[in-house]
Amino acid sequence: MIGISAISASCANERAHCTRWLQRIDGSALRRYRAFCSCETCPTQSGAADAHALARIVEFAIRCGADAIVYPGVASEVEQLTDSERNHLLDAVAGAVRGRVPLIVGASAADPEHTMLYLYKASTLGAAAAMVMAPASLAGKPDALIEHYLRLGSATTVPIMLQNAPPPAGAGFDMAAIARVVAAVPTVRYVKEEAMPCGQRISALLTRPEVASAAHFVGVLGGAGARYILDELARGALGSMPACELTDIHVAMVNAWRAGNHGYARSLYNRSLPLLNFQAVFRWAVTKEVLRRRGVIDDAYVRAPGPRLDAQDHVELATMLDEIADLLGALAPRKTQAKV
Repeated sequence: MIGISAISASCANERAHCTRWLQRIDGSALRRYRAFCSCETCPTQSGAADAHALARIVEFAIRCGADAIVYPGVASEVEQLTDSERNHLLDAVAGAVRGRVPLIVGASAADPEHTMLYLYKASTLGAAAAMVMAPASLAGKPDALIEHYLRLGSATTVPIMLQNAPPPAGAGFDMAAIARVVAAVPTVRYVKEEAMPCGQRISALLTRPEVASAAHFVGVLGGAGARYILDELARGALGSMPACELTDIHVAMVNAWRAGNHGYARSLYNRSLPLLNFQAVFRWAVTKEVLRRRGVIDDAYVRAPGPRLDAQDHVELATMLDEIADLLGALAPRKTQAKV
């Protein structure tokens, strides 16, 4: 993900951990935006999850300058993983990261009991944070949502990132409900906001009095595939957590914005947006095919249901990659295409 972390007197016991990993320091002069990479799961054509390919994705993201690695999330086809696969692949990701950048563990699950198991896994791996989606089943029940996160927070010392996703994965809770959770649950240090319109919702959350006065709260990160990243940064987001096929471009974009070079950041955004819009239709199929064409992985097989690329889609994708080849660093796109 391009992205990752708030320090205050109220988190003195975790100050060293928070300072080392998340680097969001109160005070506008030192505040830094971040670029996080959400890594894909890579099943082979036989259907088996490929831990070695996942490790190559991690290495690629770190080489591209990602400030943190996130796994697993929606971009990882997390709903297609068994519990044993998820634990095995988390070990593989942590082993590939090797403490070089923060690891954010996706701990969302169908029920609180499984979520707490993944929170424990996050703690054993030394994760900087655990991302937990606000359950769609609690839509319209802000009191129950608070109780849910209080229960999770009491089970871990790992900072929680509340992921507010739109339907069908989440419920797209309004900012009043999310603000109540932030104010009531000290363990909730971050919010990943992905419901539409992302930018307006980020502004609404950050200007809520109960959020502004929450000393434990670090800030908000964007998602939604980085399709709205500049608006999110302009509204005060700490960073974004897209999938990792364009990590090098997103890192350059965030760094340019952070340095005040907004014109260059917008140029990068405008040039990458056609591919991101294409990815919004085909999701994992495009993300993995781009990674395959860039030589990061060998197989672009997708488990999750959804549209697949046909021959003309591959032609269009190749054209879009050619148009941004100068931005893709040492790993230029392959000219070969996968079989369809």
